[in-house]
Amino acid sequence: QGLKPLVPTKSPDPIFGTSKPAPGLPATDPFLGTNKVPDLQKIFQRSDGLPVHLKRGYPDRMLYRTTMALTIGGTIYCLVALYIASQPKNQ
Repeated sequence: QGLKPLVPTKSPDPIFGTSKPAPGLPATDPFLGTNKVPDLQKIFQRSDGLPVHLKRGYPDRMLYRTTMALTIGGTIYCLVALYIASQPKNQ
C-alpha cells in the first residue's frame, strides 16, 4: 500500500499583492492600500547623480553614515585588539 506523506502533497497558492481582496476578507475592508511601486520607480530612476542607496533623502543618509561609522569603529577596534594581543606578556 505504501506510506502516507506527512505533509500535504498540494502546496498552498502563493499570495501576491494584487488589487483583489483575499478570500477571507470582507469586500469593504481595504486590501493592502495603494500601489506605491510607480512612485518609488520615479524616485529611483531619477538621474540626479546620487547612488541608489541614498535616493530617499535624509533617512538614507543617516543609515549610510551610521553603517560607515560602525564599520570604521569595528575595524579600529579589531586592529587595536590585535595589537594588544600581539604584545609579549611580562610575567
